[in-house]
Parts: sequence; structure tokens; C-alpha cells
Amino acid sequence: MSARLTVLLLGNYANDRVESMERFADTLRRGLPECGVDVETIRPEPFIGRLKPSARGVGKWLGYFDKFLVFPFVLRRKLRAMRKPFVVHVCDHSNAHYVHFLQRAPHLVTCNDLLAIRSARGEIPWHRTGRTGKILQWLILGGLKRGKRFTCISEATRADLLRIAGVNPASVSVTYMGQNHPYSPMPRQDALARLRVLLPFVDLSAFIFHVGNNDWYKNRLGVIRIYKALRKTMPGAPPLVLAGKPFTPEMAALAEGMPVHPLVDVSNEDLRALYSAASLLLFPSLAEGFGWPIIEAQACGCRVVTSNRAPMTEVGGDAAIYIDPENEPAAAEAVRDALGRDAAERIEAGYKNAARFPTGRMVREYAGIYLELAEPAR
Repeated sequence: MSARLTVLLLGNYANDRVESMERFADTLRRGLPECGVDVETIRPEPFIGRLKPSARGVGKWLGYFDKFLVFPFVLRRKLRAMRKPFVVHVCDHSNAHYVHFLQRAPHLVTCNDLLAIRSARGEIPWHRTGRTGKILQWLILGGLKRGKRFTCISEATRADLLRIAGVNPASVSVTYMGQNHPYSPMPRQDALARLRVLLPFVDLSAFIFHVGNNDWYKNRLGVIRIYKALRKTMPGAPPLVLAGKPFTPEMAALAEGMPVHPLVDVSNEDLRALYSAASLLLFPSLAEGFGWPIIEAQACGCRVVTSNRAPMTEVGGDAAIYIDPENEPAAAEAVRDALGRDAAERIEAGYKNAARFPTGRMVREYAGIYLELAEPAR
């Protein structure tokens, strides 16, 4: 009987707190044993970084020591100890610089988006990358160029990888993300009860919702500007709730005087409640690798207004309402129109669209790639 395949999931540095990638790796860790694949995990751990646990400032520089000086020794030792057959999965392409140490091991890199690399190359002129950032992205790109097998989370990311890294098209496939939490409609009374705890003095019987961090491509300032434009033609527009990181001073200044309510560190179940109770999700991202909130919202029965560019159009399907994220007056008009329409048909279409991205299928597709990669070593 042949030995059972083991996949070594290479995750992100803990102090960087890349929550979406941590959830992705955890979803694979929990699901792969059901596909007949054993799982081990490894990631750069804070050693020097324990002195200042942060992804910014001094903590960021201490983290570089852990990631670039300490972890390569840990990784090489782990590779020597692995029993065949095994495959190494670099779960986030931002760790592709470790591919240099994987040349003798079957390996897979998941590419989420190449926005940081594109910015470092000067392809995104409104977002400049500093000197250190350019060096880091050069290292990541160098690792991608030496990779043997890739999967991308959207066709848009696949196109960027082929164009920028120049890898063999036959080595690149697309594996869509599945939900990393069982999002589904929460009974309205249960959802509103949760929201009264989150925002006790706000009437959330109807509201517009957004979820995302403060990265430039999430366009949170654009969300507030669209809402401001909406209130010019619809003074009684429902409140705007934004879940994610704390507002920057610029965001707080722009939102002043309007019923705009930021929420920080929202749990999965609170997020489910927000999706379930919201009138719609406003998600005007300038760019994404996939756009998880689109299918999360649709799975909870929430309509989605999102950007008319890939991969949002790829993920939202026929169920989403599409806008130009940089034409704020027109986007506000689309939101106003959506608020005035019957939601039932759009909600039903959203359920069907979200069903295109089951987590089980994602895990099975990854298991298939691992078996493909491990076969020559058996």
C-alpha cells in the first residue's frame, strides 16, 4: 500500500495578521483530511518580532529578520524531515520568495492578486511603492518566476501572473475561493438583536453596508463619497455602516455630519448578521484578487452593488449590480435606484450565484493538484 500524501501548508507570519489568508489555510487544514490528504502547517514565527508585535514601524523591520533570516533555516530543516510523498503549498504568493528553497520539493503557490507587484512596477501611478517595498516585491516576483505550479483565485489574477511573471501557462490554473465561514441568512430578529449590541443607539432597520480594510484598492474613501453623493439626492438615505479597520483621519473628516458608523474587529457571526440585515452591500473596490464579501453577502440574502471590472464581475455574476467606482454621482444614483426596487429577484439570483463557490469543491480541487504534483515522486 502506498504511503498517504502529506501537504505542508506554508502560511503567513503571525504578526502580519493577514486574517483572510489565515482563514484560507485553516479551511484547507480542516477539509483536506476528508480528501485523504494529511496536513502539516509551518509559517514564520515571531522570534525577534516578539519584541514589538506589529506589522508596522519597528515591528515590521523586526519581522523581516524573522521572515528572511530565521525562517529559511526552519524551513530547510522541516523539508529534510518530511517523508515522501509530500507537497509544499505556499498559501499566499506574498511568501513566494521561499520558493527558492523548494526547488527539490513538489510545490504549489496560490496567487491571490499581483496588486503590490504591479504597484512596485509603476503600473498603478496613484499608489506609490517605497524603496523597501519595491525590493520586497522584486524578491516575491523572483520567487514566482522560479515556481513550478500555480493556482490563481480568479481569471483576472491568472492573466496578471502570466503577463508579469512570464511563467508557463500550462503550470497555472484557476481555483476559485470558497467561503471560509458558513455564511447563510440569519433570522431578521436575531440579526437585529446582534446589531443593537454593536450599535445600540442607531436605527438599523435599514442600512447600507461595506466591509473592507484601509488598503487603497478597497476604496473606503470612495464608499463614503458615494454615500455623500447619495444623500444629496436622497436626504433620508439609510445609515452607512462600515466594518473593518479604524477610520483614518481623512475618512473620519469626510464622514463627519453624516450617519456613518465604523465597526472594528467584527466577528464572523456579527458579520453574518450585518449581511443578513443590510439593505445592500456597497463594494466599489478599485481592484481585488477575488472579492470574498460579494459571495458572503449574496449567501446571506444581501444584494450587492460592486465595481464593473474584473474580478468583481467574474465573482458577482448576473446577480450583482455594477457601477463605475470612480464615477461617484452615477454610483450613488445606482444605489438609490436599487434601494427603491423590490429586492426579491436580486436576492434569489444572489443565492444561486454564491452557490457557484462551495468550499468543498475548492478543497477537492486543491487535493487533486497535490496528488498530481506528488505522483512523480511516488
